[in-house]
Amino acid sequence: MARRWTNDLSRRDVTPKPVFMNRRTLLASGGALAAGAAWPAQASAEALDPNTWDEITSYNNFYEFGTGKTDPKENAGQLTTTPWSVEIDGMVDKPGSYAFEDILSQMDIEERIYRLRCVEAWSMVIPWQGFELADLIAMAGPKPDATHVAFQTLMRPEEMPGQNYPILDWPYVEGLRMDEAMHPLTIMATGLYDKPLPNQNGAPMRLVVPWKYGFKSIKSIVRITLTDSQPPTTWNLSGPQEYGFYANVNPNVDHPRWSQATERRIGGGLFSSRVDTQLFNGYDEVAALYEGMDLETNY
Repeated sequence: MARRWTNDLSRRDVTPKPVFMNRRTLLASGGALAAGAAWPAQASAEALDPNTWDEITSYNNFYEFGTGKTDPKENAGQLTTTPWSVEIDGMVDKPGSYAFEDILSQMDIEERIYRLRCVEAWSMVIPWQGFELADLIAMAGPKPDATHVAFQTLMRPEEMPGQNYPILDWPYVEGLRMDEAMHPLTIMATGLYDKPLPNQNGAPMRLVVPWKYGFKSIKSIVRITLTDSQPPTTWNLSGPQEYGFYANVNPNVDHPRWSQATERRIGGGLFSSRVDTQLFNGYDEVAALYEGMDLETNY
């Protein structure tokens, strides 16, 4: 059964798009979706600008397809995502290559309407479909001594032209602490707007960790490794003074080249107004994960 979350985000905060004309309807009160949907966790009740399908799928960071915001949409069509499998290895009882279809057959697909906050100080609201990462980890049987989860993106330069240039150290890798990975807000997204995930958004399966900057939410995942040490991560390797391992959204810790105190909401054109950034992107229930940590040192 799908889990429900209290939430201040609703369909009106995403977009009134024609693709949703046949979507399951909101209850008259606007308080919940029809049976089978799920909500993200509580965040502040500020008004949010809507985001359209076009905005979500046309304004992306996915350097494997180029460094421009429109490059992923223009170049990702050549990516082959069928068949697809994910290698799960390391400190698990059942290591192996898991076919994407087999993974989906064992997961409860839920809807999660989440904020997305980029480290570049822009943001969106996105209606993901997917499943909790904790369920996938449980399927592989994590060993009790595992403390971290490492992820790796597909390496296929013939289909991902950005990988032909030394923009970053390919393949793209990311990682989470085990308690972050097992938190119920952390999902593996497989779709948005009730459609399969577009290539430029990380098809067929990507990580979504809504309280962290977007670069933590690694796309087009082909490998998941459980380990007992902190794994390397691509942007931290590229610029350790600019991109920390944790990458929690924090308005009080600026990027060396710009402030993180406010953000620009995509959807209002070039002259979008800026709004205040919330600690943990508004997902306050994760604060206990970092109790006692210096968030300015562990950025």
